Amino acid sequence: MSDALKIAYSPCPNDTFVFHAWAHGKVPGAPALDVTFADIDITNGMAERGEFDILKVSYAVLPWVLEEYALLPCGGALGRGCGPLVLTKEPGEAKDLAGKTVAVPSERSTAYLLFRLWAAEEVPGGVGEVKVLPFDEIMPAVRDGRVDAGLVIHEARFTYQNYGLDCLADMGEHWERTTGLPIPLGAIIAKRSLGAERLRELAAAARESVRMAWDDTEASRAYVLEHAQEMDPAVADQHIGLYVNEFTADLGENGYAAVRGLLTRAAAEGLVPPLGRDALSFG
Repeated sequence: MSDALKIAYSPCPNDTFVFHAWAHGKVPGAPALDVTFADIDITNGMAERGEFDILKVSYAVLPWVLEEYALLPCGGALGRGCGPLVLTKEPGEAKDLAGKTVAVPSERSTAYLLFRLWAAEEVPGGVGEVKVLPFDEIMPAVRDGRVDAGLVIHEARFTYQNYGLDCLADMGEHWERTTGLPIPLGAIIAKRSLGAERLRELAAAARESVRMAWDDTEASRAYVLEHAQEMDPAVADQHIGLYVNEFTADLGENGYAAVRGLLTRAAAEGLVPPLGRDALSFG
């Protein structure tokens, strides 16, 4: 694997589904991959340190890494009806979060940016302490009263009722209602130093890997479930259905508008550095 490109993506079903064909050498002409699995908060840090050739990261980290990495126009996760949720132990209203402690999975995540943009409009005086916890610890922390609310992502959308929790607000619903755009979640980036021609090859390989996954959904099933952390197969299917869509095959005009819209709004709130004019350009 010495000549293989080093790639890191999460063990979540959408990533293993998307990259199965490419990672297993099934995409004709695609460069070989040396795969590392890491949750997105880890890959965000890898990107900031310039590690790995290709990474799945949060769109929220792009303003810090786009000088060294280029955004690929495919392979990532945008969507509708798939945003992060704010969960509480008891039903309530947004204003109830004023001054309260909220657990989040990362401060360099799209979920966090969406939450801060929502809170700036909906929580008078703002929330109190923000605590970063691994995403699988957030719902137990809310349930056990160690935090007042939790911002959850991934399959927690389908399982929070099992913890007896209430959905206070849907960050994706707020984003879609106020912008009309899909929710930008996870991006695929590759080192600019690979060169424009190689970057185009990588984008083509990612797009073909997505197409092959759709053409034979059973081919990736064992790979998906092997890495899905004991997730129920039905939940894994829901996860793929939600996060792998037309934007995974190609960002398109609406996808790029969503990414630029999120990062421009976040920069205006002082949450991220401003984007350069051509920062999202590919190649």
